[in-house]
Amino acid sequence: MQPFAYALLFLGAFAGGFVAGLAGFGTALMALGIWLYVLPPSDAVPLILICSVVAQSWTLPSLWRSFDFTLIWPFVIGGLIGVPLGTLLVAQADPNAFKLTVGVFLLLFPLALYFSKPMAFRFGGRPADAAIGFAGGILGALAGLSGPLPILWATIRGWGKDERRGIFQTYNWTVLFAALCLQAASGLIAGHVVWLALLAFPGTILGAWLGARCYHAMSDRNFRDVVLGLLFLSGVALVWTTLGAH
Repeated sequence: MQPFAYALLFLGAFAGGFVAGLAGFGTALMALGIWLYVLPPSDAVPLILICSVVAQSWTLPSLWRSFDFTLIWPFVIGGLIGVPLGTLLVAQADPNAFKLTVGVFLLLFPLALYFSKPMAFRFGGRPADAAIGFAGGILGALAGLSGPLPILWATIRGWGKDERRGIFQTYNWTVLFAALCLQAASGLIAGHVVWLALLAFPGTILGAWLGARCYHAMSDRNFRDVVLGLLFLSGVALVWTTLGAH
């Protein structure tokens, strides 16, 4: 690998790790746009998956004591149930249609939440939380979009910073780890991608460490604004890439 390509690999890993450490999600949002300058999508996508799991795993030990697992488990169980159904739908549905729909949703809804008063929506309790996790699992398997619905739902619920972070990180780690294991068992991760991941690990870990330190210094309001901003950028990226594919 040329020095410039390695520099971009490190930069993407650092940016993705930092956002994951800061918000509990968003590795792909930051890293993919950088890595696609030097890597084909067939390498960049599984590399994102590996680095996401690494970043999430690195920050979990310093955060898990503040997590409320009574809030988390309905999302996780729902997500794991939804993943197989989403996998079955891959051959029958159009992922681009889902990406465009979710992208438009992410352009509008975070803006509405940002300019509205903080909510504390209590409808449905844990069954509703599990249903949102289930829908996220389907979208995750179908189009790689496991995170947006649980993240927005946790924001609408009006939970605090640590409660929301616990849901984001545990849910995403579970779904991503399951997907990584499935891909590895299916032989979909090439040996040179593992080598690229080893080269990217220092940037991922450094970024995740710095992001976690910034997270601890943030207020509830700051964290809410960062999350909504990242979701809006995700919507921009989804709409842009989906329309560009046609």
